[in-house]
Amino acid sequence: MICYGPAVLDLAEELVDTYAEVFSAPPWNEDEETIHQFSLRLQADTRRTGFRTALAQSAAGIDGFATAWLTGRTLPEGRAYAQVAAQLGAERVRELLVGALEIDELAVRQYARGQGTGRALLAELAADAPRSRAWVLTARKAADTVATYRRLGWHEVAPLPGTANGVLVFLAPDHPAAGA
Repeated sequence: MICYGPAVLDLAEELVDTYAEVFSAPPWNEDEETIHQFSLRLQADTRRTGFRTALAQSAAGIDGFATAWLTGRTLPEGRAYAQVAAQLGAERVRELLVGALEIDELAVRQYARGQGTGRALLAELAADAPRSRAWVLTARKAADTVATYRRLGWHEVAPLPGTANGVLVFLAPDHPAAGA
């Protein structure tokens, strides 16, 4: 199920609980302050152009979620965006990411892993992307996450020579530039 805009804030408490469970564990090891920052970010992110949330729910509640929005002409400041820009360069950022759907958060509770929940959330958002253009970034140190994106057919964008850093950028399987 996809929710658009701030309607998802009705589920904010459950989303924050899910986020906390997933991202307080290794390799992320996020603390209470970072989790609180996600709560604040979620409220602001719902106002981004094209914001949407894919939800996986069961009788237990929210099993997982993914948030996304359309990438603007320039990457935002903060978080890992400077690393993305450094690795790809301005021309490839424009070509590959601007106007595409950035999948920002993907969180699947431990009990729902290995059942296709993450795959379904990614597929649902990627199918909703303009012209099949979706992308995601993750930490290079998150070996399981990196392996999952590769297994699901997402294509890693090679960094420009000498620019590799702590993040990896993946394009959705159907992104027009995937595999190029």
